[in-house]
Amino acid sequence: MKITSAHAWLEKLPLTRPYTIAYDTFYDTRVVMLELTLENGMTGIGSANPFEEVVGESPEQTLELLQNKWCSTLIGLDIETFELFIDTISPTLTHQPGTLAAIDIALHDAWAKWKGKPLAALLGQCINGLPTSVTIGIKDAAASVQEAKEYVAMGFKALKVKTGVNVEADIECLQRIREAIGQAIELRVDANQGYDLNELLYFYQSTQKINIELIEQPLPSGQEDVLKTLPEAVRKILVADESLTGFEAAQQLCEIPVPFGVFNIKLMKCGGIRAARKMAALALQHGLPIFWGCNDESRAGITAALHAAYSCPGTRYLDLDGHLDLERDVVDGGFALRDGKLFLLDEPGLGISRITGVA
Repeated sequence: MKITSAHAWLEKLPLTRPYTIAYDTFYDTRVVMLELTLENGMTGIGSANPFEEVVGESPEQTLELLQNKWCSTLIGLDIETFELFIDTISPTLTHQPGTLAAIDIALHDAWAKWKGKPLAALLGQCINGLPTSVTIGIKDAAASVQEAKEYVAMGFKALKVKTGVNVEADIECLQRIREAIGQAIELRVDANQGYDLNELLYFYQSTQKINIELIEQPLPSGQEDVLKTLPEAVRKILVADESLTGFEAAQQLCEIPVPFGVFNIKLMKCGGIRAARKMAALALQHGLPIFWGCNDESRAGITAALHAAYSCPGTRYLDLDGHLDLERDVVDGGFALRDGKLFLLDEPGLGISRITGVA
């Protein structure tokens, strides 16, 4: 069954509210979509929104690569050989993980639809219905508390709070959130490389009574050796994000003593489902639990990450909420959100479909 057409385009999707992290504020997100059509009329949908500050590739570069090279290359490919194709092209796209992710996701979706089964089932699904955290961007304590209450009222059982600009303000904000939501809700923190070592230690010590579950990427990428000097109890709750850009980085982060106790795997950092599952297998081998993350992105990318996550036995945490920030999307379907948990739909492929009238 061969691919007969490939179409890539870019969507600029506005966010429902501005979103601030340690070093930037965002008002929209740019997502590249890729649609493949098979001889029998079935389609496969992929997406990408690489974060240039982390991986060095922008969505515009992704679109250019797809339109000028890879769309034509994909035409004529037998979908049965898609895994070999991904393995063959991966070395040439080491520095373009967004391009690889769009291709990888679209091929997986088309292949699983052709097989007539959900992708996760074909990959060996072993999990379903895990809670996802939902993210609160950097803002004043009062606004953060209000947003936290809204999410808890919606049924979410885990919140992730962005920090990293002012450690004193971060501590106060989290204290007020914990007072407002009680002890039953998990609290996670993402500093986005905003702390230095002294600030991290001060934050850790000052939030012991708040019960912080995880601290994501507290120090800048490249300072992993500094983290290795920390006690194991601290490193155990640290999550590698910007430091974990691909399989080679994952191998380095597995060297004893490990600087992070948890791996944050994002399809947009590593190049899609196949690469992500390879990294997840490595993490499992070294006893490191997996935290599946995302950018502000289409439901297509979130669904792809969820299929990968639920096929990996080392999966423990989900932070797959990027679609919730969008005013509109390109696709629908894929999964159901119930009481803060994500459940895959029992439909072929990724279970997503294009929204009528889009591109």
